[in-house]
Amino acid sequence: MASPSEFDEVYAATAPRLIGQLYLVIGDLPEAQDCVQEAYARAWTRWDRLTRDGADPVGWVKTTAYRLAISRWRHYTAGLRAMARHGVPPDLPPPSADAIAVRNALAVLPKGMRAALVLYYLGGLRVAEVAEALEIPQGTVKARLARGRVALAALLADTAGTEGWEMTHA
Repeated sequence: MASPSEFDEVYAATAPRLIGQLYLVIGDLPEAQDCVQEAYARAWTRWDRLTRDGADPVGWVKTTAYRLAISRWRHYTAGLRAMARHGVPPDLPPPSADAIAVRNALAVLPKGMRAALVLYYLGGLRVAEVAEALEIPQGTVKARLARGRVALAALLADTAGTEGWEMTHA
């Protein structure tokens, strides 16, 4: 089993060179850094397999970084083609006072409760789908929704301009 220090050594010895190579290929230093970082993050999760029997993982990392760069480039160019076909999207209006109040109230809640509320009420998922997405029991989702409604009601009760805001399940 490879140790974290082995990963660190390989990373320190090879990442700058890989970033430089990828930068020369794609011409965007921050993008090259992101792709190499992502490739090493993926390598970390399978480090034992990549280094089994003394294998060199750098080739895998390099290939993964190049594939990430190509994938990102394809998404970028697809966006450019769509913009050329449809034009620049119109400016979006700023969020309403109600939306800001709800966002601020949600930000105060614990992350798990906030996720359940958003997925259920704003994402339109059923309890079972929320449970699956969050990898928690359905009973936990129901409890978070019930407690979340109470907490949101209290947080929004003192917020001016939230009259008429209704959280209805889509």
